[in-house]
Amino acid sequence: MAQALRRPNTGGLFATDGRPHPLQATLLVVTLALGLTAFVTALASSSLHLLSSWAGLVGILTGAYGQWISETTRERFGLILGLGAAGVGFFLGMAHGGLFGGIIS
Repeated sequence: MAQALRRPNTGGLFATDGRPHPLQATLLVVTLALGLTAFVTALASSSLHLLSSWAGLVGILTGAYGQWISETTRERFGLILGLGAAGVGFFLGMAHGGLFGGIIS
């Protein structure tokens, strides 16, 4: 009888519960944007290390919080992509000069 009480999966590609999650969706978009920014700027030029390292650090923090409060597979999948890009961008930015490179002598 418990099977009859289940709601059908109304999601598209990944599992979803059919309810909106505005905070989780916002964290997902912010993490993806920061991760993409950190990744692209880290690969584009080593002189953009301040932008890539700070965007990567903030992307890692927002992604970690998003993972902590995420409720669906769709949210977790996007957050992992953003976290990976933010991590790569952060570490390349740190290798090229870090968070305060050039500011503190």
